[in-house]
Amino acid sequence: MGGLGAKRLPDRARERITDASLAVVVGALTIGVSATDPGTTALDVVLLAVACAALARYRTAPRAVLAVTTAAGTAHVLHAHPGPLAALPVLGAVHTAARAGHRGPGALAGAVYLAGCVATGPGTHTVLERTALLAGWFLCAVVTGLADRNWQAYLRQTEQRALEAERTREETALRRAGEERLRIARELHDSLTHSISIVKLQAGVAVHLARKRGDEVPAPLLAIQEASGEAMRELRATLEVLRTDEPSGTPALLVERARAAGLAAALTVTGRQRPLHATVERAAYRIVQEALTNAARHAGPAQVAVHLAYHDDRLTVRVEDDGVADPDRPPVPGIGLTGMRERVTALGGTLEAAPRPGGGFRVHAELPLDGAEHGAPHDRAPAPAEVPR
Repeated sequence: MGGLGAKRLPDRARERITDASLAVVVGALTIGVSATDPGTTALDVVLLAVACAALARYRTAPRAVLAVTTAAGTAHVLHAHPGPLAALPVLGAVHTAARAGHRGPGALAGAVYLAGCVATGPGTHTVLERTALLAGWFLCAVVTGLADRNWQAYLRQTEQRALEAERTREETALRRAGEERLRIARELHDSLTHSISIVKLQAGVAVHLARKRGDEVPAPLLAIQEASGEAMRELRATLEVLRTDEPSGTPALLVERARAAGLAAALTVTGRQRPLHATVERAAYRIVQEALTNAARHAGPAQVAVHLAYHDDRLTVRVEDDGVADPDRPPVPGIGLTGMRERVTALGGTLEAAPRPGGGFRVHAELPLDGAEHGAPHDRAPAPAEVPR
């Protein structure tokens, strides 16, 4: 939010400088021309200066600028009988009022100024010429103001349509990614699940028959039986991740599940807990899930501490254990840590995952709360069942 505010301030200052420059240029032009007229008095200069100075606020108060400029300009016409160029401030105010959607007041202001010109005309022919000229100018001011307003509305509609098209493309991409995950899940289920089930079944029958005959079960056969069972569990977990990338709970629920599975885990939450963007919540969930899975697999009998810290601009996720990880022998990052880092990087955050100096393992992630603006994280969720960290 601070960055957006810092960006708006220069834009606003630039607009004010531009508006003030416009008022100065119009004032210098009209006052300079009026100064060449011998009948110009100090009052006329003041009236022109007021009419031109008001133009500096045409963005924020177009109707007030129109009223001040028309009053000062008409008073100047009634007092000094100037030429057509003296109508320039009023023309500018009429244009900006029509551009802001106040075409009725703009037309009325032009009529008032023209009435002042008619009232001070030195002769019928001169009055008609000057009034017709100024009427054409005022009509152009109103028309160009309305045209500019319509053009701005068209640009806004075009931008809105572009944003809508971008949102539609993102939704289509997400839907296609979900369909692809489901297709892969079906292929894996149809091809691998059946084959691994047969291997597991055959190994189990062989072990059973060997024990029934009183023979010693060969170690390779036991290894095949154990590996096939583990592969089935890994495959089921992978298929569950592929079928849905949405978290099925909260970090608190993950900690409860870990406790039920025999892992000594504790959760601490600091700061003002509140709903976050879906991508940030999903990343936090997956980080805690992967860290707890790795702790259960590799930390041994250890204490695991999960800490969520809600800040104004970021969410901190820290998972620490006092297990057997050795700082001198850092683990080779596997699919889980790689996917975790990809999620955090996609959100514009930082991740540290390494053994602690005193032993154990630490996962520390900083997730910006505006991380969704950096782009959605990868659809690929970290597989919770991979063996290496």
